[in-house]
Amino acid sequence: MRRSLIVVGLLLAFVVPTADAASTVQAGSLLPQLKVSAPKLTGYSRDLFRLWTDADGNGCDARKEVLISEARVKPTLLAGCRLSGGRWWSAYDNLYITDSGSLDIDHFVPLSEAWQSGAWRWSAATRERFANDLDYPLSLIAVTASTNRQKSDQDPAEWLPAFSTYRCTYVATWIAVKWRWRLTIDPAEQVALRLGITGCGAAARVPKPTRGAITTAAPAAAGSTTTEPNSTATSGKLDPRFPYCTDALAAGLGPYTKGIDPEYAWYRDGDGDGVVCER
Repeated sequence: MRRSLIVVGLLLAFVVPTADAASTVQAGSLLPQLKVSAPKLTGYSRDLFRLWTDADGNGCDARKEVLISEARVKPTLLAGCRLSGGRWWSAYDNLYITDSGSLDIDHFVPLSEAWQSGAWRWSAATRERFANDLDYPLSLIAVTASTNRQKSDQDPAEWLPAFSTYRCTYVATWIAVKWRWRLTIDPAEQVALRLGITGCGAAARVPKPTRGAITTAAPAAAGSTTTEPNSTATSGKLDPRFPYCTDALAAGLGPYTKGIDPEYAWYRDGDGDGVVCER
């Protein structure tokens, strides 16, 4: 009996608490809202994304913040935000790690992939917010350096974690992060996401994402930046209203989704898909 209780205790120690249903959403409900578009394959440089900032000024940059928040056994925090001890679970390969130096902080949607699917239009400030996104708990993840480098900049049509039990969560998280940042998906990626989410059930539930605050880089001929539709969540303002979607697109705005963006009502939804001013 004692041995059985010990086994049960060990199992419970490694159970990840599940979020309340009211604070989660089925990733499958977000997938149809992702715009399908061909990727932009030119112009990317990692230097376009400022990495590992200390937004709250507490002495720990975004990389260290992820390590601290994801530790299964919390490390001791030393001067200069140095970490001593600690234990982490690398979800991609189902390994427990006690050396934080052997972990990479993976951008769930890689920087190159983000660039190809919309970040090429963003301002430098938005790219920095994306690269250091601590506001949504799934955007960044601590994993072994070897699996992070195996993944590289591949999307789920090209790479999935070796730990198959985690794949439903992986695909669901990919969808949620892309939705949060209004990033597009390509046709092969769309198929992989649909197949990957099928039959996942509760494993496809993710914390409800909110829209990231996005500003677009000003066109060369323009004198100021423009704001993406969901900047209304942070600025309280709507995008400029134009007579036609073509004018909104030319200004770097759109798409607008029914039930999410008030600007949707301004334009004609010719194909009735719940999205207007699509690229």
